[in-house]
Amino acid sequence: MAQTGEHGLKKDAITFSDGLTIALASTAPAYSLAAVIGSIVVIVGFQAPAALLVSFVPMFFIAAAFYYLNRADQDCGTSFSWVTRAIGPQSGWIVGWAICVTGILVVGSLADVAAYSFFDLIGAEGLEESAAAVTLLALGLIALMTTICVLGTELSANLQKGLMVLQIGPLLVFAGVAIYKVLAGDAPPAAVDPSLSWYNPFAIESGGALTAALLLGVFIYWGWESAVNLNEETEGSVTAPGLAGLISTVLLLVTYLGVATALVAWKGAAGAERFDDNEAILSGYATGVLGDPLGNIVLLAVVVSALASTQTTILPAARTSLSMARAEAMPSALGEVSSRFFTPVASTVTIGVLAVAWYLPSKLVSENFLFDSLSALALMIAFYYAFTGIACAVYYRHELTKSVKNFLFVGVAPVIGAVLLGYLFFKALIDYSDPANSYTGASWFGVAPPAVIGVGFLALGVVLLLAWRRHQREPFFLRRREVAPPGLLEQAPSPPPPPAGRPPAFAEGES
Repeated sequence: MAQTGEHGLKKDAITFSDGLTIALASTAPAYSLAAVIGSIVVIVGFQAPAALLVSFVPMFFIAAAFYYLNRADQDCGTSFSWVTRAIGPQSGWIVGWAICVTGILVVGSLADVAAYSFFDLIGAEGLEESAAAVTLLALGLIALMTTICVLGTELSANLQKGLMVLQIGPLLVFAGVAIYKVLAGDAPPAAVDPSLSWYNPFAIESGGALTAALLLGVFIYWGWESAVNLNEETEGSVTAPGLAGLISTVLLLVTYLGVATALVAWKGAAGAERFDDNEAILSGYATGVLGDPLGNIVLLAVVVSALASTQTTILPAARTSLSMARAEAMPSALGEVSSRFFTPVASTVTIGVLAVAWYLPSKLVSENFLFDSLSALALMIAFYYAFTGIACAVYYRHELTKSVKNFLFVGVAPVIGAVLLGYLFFKALIDYSDPANSYTGASWFGVAPPAVIGVGFLALGVVLLLAWRRHQREPFFLRRREVAPPGLLEQAPSPPPPPAGRPPAFAEGES
């Protein structure tokens, strides 16, 4: 018999390394780079690595908030549970809603990219250009990945281990070979030797250019918190999931800086600028760097990256809705855990179905509308990350003055991350309101679709929040704000509490 936790999820189902793999896979590193690196080079030129370096800062600071909040509360709802404790149930509910929406918005787009890129990889041009073929394969991939999530967390982790090698390996090979050839003089005439000045964000002359690059940079780091959403199923649940999130951001930084440096060095900034908003940049460069057919391994990495992230992105949305349901903030059916698979079947399937319900009409409207809905994702990401950073400082407010470490890493860093992401939220809202910045170029109510989609989903969340509060006010909406027990940060991390319940200091509903 498998040992289960308090709420039926399988305890110790995955290890720290499994969590780290899932954190990396959830960011879709190859696909994310392919999607935005050309645009970043267009905006800041040779300072593209610097923009990625600055984008890392708020992500790392928010990852620190996840680490410290997870030490206090190993709840698979993560930001939903933590914001509820620190700031209040209304804020917690809308943050949980935002996390669920990110899964609904992005899963279909990732599956679509995986399908399209797969046909490109095998040279099936007719299928690649067929919207019906791409859509059918994408729907099949969503169904497959949702099924894997249902069948067990171990199966999901084992699948991701294999897929991770096919993602990161080709990227590192491509970056290493490209930089070596540039330094050895075996590169195109437009090649430029790498320079440390490329990593200097102060060399970016325009503040507007830096902000625009940051908006894109934040997107490619998003997703690492999937490891923390599996905290109830991870060995060493008090520290291992949060540590996996922290380390994954550092590994992503190294990978992104390496690839960005290689791209700019290989053909200069002008070469990469030709691929503005063009996901073919990695595969196009790889052919020149690695030759044919070896260059196809980078295109394979993009396919695998999108496919892997299709599955791992379902996990946090499903675990968040599970947590909300068992807190009686959502219908109780979403809180059921299978006694056979030890996974939240109802919430997982619900996220998969809703992702299809969003993807299919969006795809039928136009490919550009699908891209616009993906742009709205940045608003949701910045929204719930910022709330999490604030929640960390608020929850531990009585502990911040007890040491310099607490003040800097538990208080200042998460707040700085939250402020930066809050600024990016409003900046993105302004930029995405201009029809010229949307893929469709359309105007809804005088603003562009990405802003309408982002704000529209948040507004829908507020409506549903009020409706649920009217329907069932107790016990969730009567919960009072909490503060960390004295000395929590000074205590050595202890094993998670036994299934009988949580320690009194963390009992649900206590202030």
